[in-house]
Amino acid sequence: MYGWIWRHLPGNTLVRSLISLVLVLGVVYLLFTHIFPWAEPLLPFNDVTVDQGQESGAGQGSAG
Repeated sequence: MYGWIWRHLPGNTLVRSLISLVLVLGVVYLLFTHIFPWAEPLLPFNDVTVDQGQESGAGQGSAG
C-alpha cells in the first residue's frame, strides 16, 4: 500500500517526501481532532476498579 502511494505521488524524491510528511501530519491531525474524541466515550479507560472510600493501611505506620 505504501509503495502504491509513493509511486502515485508527483515529483522527485524530495517532493514526494514533503508530500508524504504533509499527508502523515494531516492524518494525525484528523485522528486527534475528530476520531479520538469520538471514540473516547467508547473506550474503557475511565473504568476504575479501586474503591475511592477505602484506604489501605500500607505505609501509614505510627510514629511512636
